[in-house]
Amino acid sequence: MKKEQVVNCQFSVWYPIFKKHTIKSLILPLPQNVIDYLLDDGTLVTPSIPPTQSVFPPRQAPEFPEFTSKVLEAINSLGGRVFPKLNWSAPRDANWIALNSSLESRSLSDIFLLFKSSDFITHDLTQPFLQCSDQDSPDPVINYELVLRKWSELIPGGEFRCFVKENKLIAISQRDYTQYYQHILKQEEQIRQAIGDFFSQHVQYNFLDEDFVFDVYRDSLGRVWLIDLNPFGEVTDSLLFTWDELTSGGDVAQRQDGPAFRYTTSEVTVQPSPCLSYRIPRDFVDLSTGEDAYKLIDFLKLKKSQQEESEEEEEEEEEEAPQ
Repeated sequence: MKKEQVVNCQFSVWYPIFKKHTIKSLILPLPQNVIDYLLDDGTLVTPSIPPTQSVFPPRQAPEFPEFTSKVLEAINSLGGRVFPKLNWSAPRDANWIALNSSLESRSLSDIFLLFKSSDFITHDLTQPFLQCSDQDSPDPVINYELVLRKWSELIPGGEFRCFVKENKLIAISQRDYTQYYQHILKQEEQIRQAIGDFFSQHVQYNFLDEDFVFDVYRDSLGRVWLIDLNPFGEVTDSLLFTWDELTSGGDVAQRQDGPAFRYTTSEVTVQPSPCLSYRIPRDFVDLSTGEDAYKLIDFLKLKKSQQEESEEEEEEEEEEAPQ
């Protein structure tokens, strides 16, 4: 995996190419002061929450008025609910911190809470080329961006990861391999055919690289949508395959009878979620060691504010409901 391949998998690079076949999204440049805030481990304070008031010296909440305005405008234009990510990654390892255990975001505060709790986001900002083979070459300059995708209720059983080697679809894996979905077993050939057709008609030879990984969603009508593109290398989770199998010398890469398709075949093979290991907040670890008492205070304030906002929305909906 080369650095150029990582660069080519940035959302802003592939989205214009496949815009017709994916979820509507907006891209906003990420100001340097916002990047600095996301990388600051000192506090979980977000812009809508007042600074900590206690026996400790107060910590000023950061303010990004111009950026906040642009984000809110973008969220509203996408229907009021979005799925946030950076150039490459979404904060999938941080959904534990949201009140509804979802990445659904309605404000910049929601996004900041997820981003500051995510190791995936930190990796994007600090080590995007960590596992590249051409470490001796200079790192490309990255312009970081906030990607806001229109919120869509995707059923995990409809998501699949596809591996492409030399512009050939060699493997398909169930994305949420920790669960057993009976419909995948029953519709194996239809799913394989639908993804294969989508690849040959819309993806093959249209991307900048010949080796890459792409994620798709097959909806209830059988239509396939492009969800994401990733580098072909160990930085990308190979799910039910191994990278040894997928590389040029592996058995999977040598198949001539179509892509290998793997999925969880029974309840017996269900596994724990790989994101469980991320659910011990680094901020709580800091608190337990006495390193930063502000963090828990800030976190509790934010949770209280979110709960109050949720209750207010429920009251408004009840008032607006027809009698």
